[in-house]
Amino acid sequence: MGRTSRKRSTLANRAIVASAALILGGGGLIAVNVYASAGEGASGSPPDRTWNMGTQMSTIDCPDVGNELPDVPAEARWEVDRELAAMDTQITDAYQQFADRKDEISRDPNLAENAVLGPLKAKRTASIDRIATAVERNADRPQGLDGLAPCSLRADDNNQGGGGYGSGDSQGQDAGQGDDQGQGDDQGADQGQGGDQGADQGQGQDGGQDGDDGQGQQGNGPEASDFVDIQSVQPNVDRPRQRRGASRGTFTTDCGRNENGKFNPDNVIVAPGVSNGAHHMHDYVGNQANDAFASDDDLANGDTSCRNQGDRSTYYWPVLRLQNGTAENDADADGGGKDQNVGEIQTPSQVTLKFVGNPTGKVTAMPRFLRIITGDAKAFTNGDANANASWSCTGFENRQLKDKYPICPDGSQVVRSFAFQSCWDGQNTDSANHRTHVAFAQDNGRCPNGFRAIPQLVQRIVYDVPPGPGFAVDSFPEQLHKPVTDHGDFINVFDDKLMKKVVSCINGGRKCR
Repeated sequence: MGRTSRKRSTLANRAIVASAALILGGGGLIAVNVYASAGEGASGSPPDRTWNMGTQMSTIDCPDVGNELPDVPAEARWEVDRELAAMDTQITDAYQQFADRKDEISRDPNLAENAVLGPLKAKRTASIDRIATAVERNADRPQGLDGLAPCSLRADDNNQGGGGYGSGDSQGQDAGQGDDQGQGDDQGADQGQGGDQGADQGQGQDGGQDGDDGQGQQGNGPEASDFVDIQSVQPNVDRPRQRRGASRGTFTTDCGRNENGKFNPDNVIVAPGVSNGAHHMHDYVGNQANDAFASDDDLANGDTSCRNQGDRSTYYWPVLRLQNGTAENDADADGGGKDQNVGEIQTPSQVTLKFVGNPTGKVTAMPRFLRIITGDAKAFTNGDANANASWSCTGFENRQLKDKYPICPDGSQVVRSFAFQSCWDGQNTDSANHRTHVAFAQDNGRCPNGFRAIPQLVQRIVYDVPPGPGFAVDSFPEQLHKPVTDHGDFINVFDDKLMKKVVSCINGGRKCR
């Protein structure tokens, strides 16, 4: 199908080491992202903050306070979520100040501290205090959060572990080593674990992604080194082992490709009640009532783009844009140009939403309004403990990338895939960090203790974009549009009857729609 631009009506009105498997189209193979984790990465020791004057600092690196919070009482979650969203805005504003004065800062590190990092630390300290106070009204006051206030500057060194220049006692974030594993299914036939996803294969491509030629995100990324020719990547996907008792059926729901242009820069899971809580645009399919202010009742009563009207679930992910110098209607809007997201939004040529089973046993029904986030929108600065991006090209889906965009040959299309967490704690539809109520299966395919297997959502999104560098997903400004920051969001709004059919089809080994 030809490349198409999305309808703009909504924009005109509105001016996120463990495995997760994913389905590959037609190949009967499963790729495994060896860095995805349902657990949280622990803060490591502070990195070396020695400023190398020969190094060009590229972004602001702040510890993710949400990842480090203990359990938050239900009564305090709304206030805590709003404060965390405010901290995201603080980083966005500080990044803009840094970007505007990058050349001056490269010559005078003190300017970074006085004009950017110092004021940002003060704002974050105040927000952290308000978060602690909100929690304290209903539980013990959380300790040790103050050390998360300082941020640093860092270079875009493509290894996500580089040092930089920091403010005071800044706490660096290392990628945690989770022990939850993922599983998947080859279009419903084979389930289990695969092999290494080959994160660093191939060579970065030259091709001019600077911000001065109309091809880059105004100097905000991506860089030429963020791309790799898929043909230079060695196959890195293994065929899983069959296991007795596996639930091998599938249920596919057809919710379209967002042809009607439903998108906004909100995230009702992470930042409920906050406009522009994502600071980047999301594509939406399924439920049409989703915005920052949507309640469960709103979603239950919302229209749906899904062919089966019993599925009013909401499926959303960051938009993908062409870096072709074309201004989108959101060029001066929140989530768009105001947040360093520019270029022509692309409508997918294909979207597949498939629910698959567990490689070791039966699945149980998802609870209604279960929320799942897979991947990490801040993986460039957080590290890849929760990263779950997977990039490839049609015809080459036995080669998967997690931290590079693929350059596809003529006739091949870009593919981005997500395999969501497939284990549920049996109690909660959400959690304070929006992660710990769900988990990936362990390496043996079984859910961790205290978790039960649920249908696993696997998304495959295909784009017909011109060959070569020149596209990127939307991101928080300081994440520089890195491919590793790709992520997906899902809220289950299946009605009971249809969810029973989903479970029956998967457990019965049938392929259903």
